[in-house]
Amino acid sequence: MCDLLWSDPEDKDLDFVGFSLSQRGAGYVFGMDVSKKFNEINNLQTICRAHQLVNNGYNWVHEKNACTIFSAPNYCYRCRNQGGMCEVDEFLNLNFQMFDPAPRRGEPALSKKTPDYFL
Repeated sequence: MCDLLWSDPEDKDLDFVGFSLSQRGAGYVFGMDVSKKFNEINNLQTICRAHQLVNNGYNWVHEKNACTIFSAPNYCYRCRNQGGMCEVDEFLNLNFQMFDPAPRRGEPALSKKTPDYFL
């Protein structure tokens, strides 16, 4: 359980299976087979997880078998990401809400810009 919840889903290589050491130097990455099997064994629809930066507040992976929700907008005051949260109703419908960071006191509000590495 801990390896699954504190590790990151691999969402770029669709052929990736199982667990592998994370290139970040901590934890693991896991493939779609892991999230599908975990949901099946535990009779779940999806894994909702956190702690991994996603730019739009939330991100579906593994054919909606897992979702990352990241609630820290403008992470470390430099990432310019949105924060997100998820509300689950009594019918297990998910409603995602995204929000921008509040500006720091004495600083102008951040504007969205293309990161330098795309230029």
